[in-house]
Amino acid sequence: MDEIEAAKRILACLDLTDLSDDSTAERVEALCDRARSPHGPVAAVCVWPRFVATARAALGQGPVRVATVVNFPGGDAPAGDVLDEVEAAIAAGADEIDLVVPWKGLIEGDDEPVRALVERVRAAAGAPVKAILETGMLNTEALIRRAAQLAIAGGADFLKTSTGKVPVNATLRAAEILLDEIARADRPVGFKAAGGIRTLDDARGYLDLACARFGPDWALPASFRIGASGLYDALIATLDGAEVPRIAGGY
Repeated sequence: MDEIEAAKRILACLDLTDLSDDSTAERVEALCDRARSPHGPVAAVCVWPRFVATARAALGQGPVRVATVVNFPGGDAPAGDVLDEVEAAIAAGADEIDLVVPWKGLIEGDDEPVRALVERVRAAAGAPVKAILETGMLNTEALIRRAAQLAIAGGADFLKTSTGKVPVNATLRAAEILLDEIARADRPVGFKAAGGIRTLDDARGYLDLACARFGPDWALPASFRIGASGLYDALIATLDGAEVPRIAGGY
């Protein structure tokens, strides 16, 4: 596919994100305005739990979904606190929950909490759950694979690479491993790449991987997402035929 087609597809699958420490309600409202672009809506906005109600009010019941994060970013909050976060987020209007799994314990050989927490959050949410595996911090490919298997066993609707808050976030190799496990699952499971994806070329690498593995019709918002902030401007510039801006940071 050419650049325009790729940019259109990625825009439709974008979780437009503001998880900056200094985020404000005004910035979330502006994010929601951008989410309904002249080239079509993004898949979702992803914001801190305290801004879910703000995003819901700004977006109404239109096509853009409201996602939020729990157990974020460290992945080590008590399970009861995580479930309280989930229930509050759903009550405030969240459509999707991005859950950081307890990956630190997994490194130490304690893998059951990953499956158990995903299962409990999925039951509490009654909504799609994206399991954030923090693949860049898992120190072997075997651990990345195990984290994916446990999240699927717990009922995760998506496997997500990263929080964007650690030194190594999304990588194409980690994506390949997650897509392998998705292909082995006995039910539909989606994929989300997040962390450090700032350019069309960055994002296209993940789109191409998904299309190569599952065919050109799989990478749609129901099964494929990219979480980013700065990427949006690069996509819009490409679609407008304008100069693509330099992007210094972003989720």
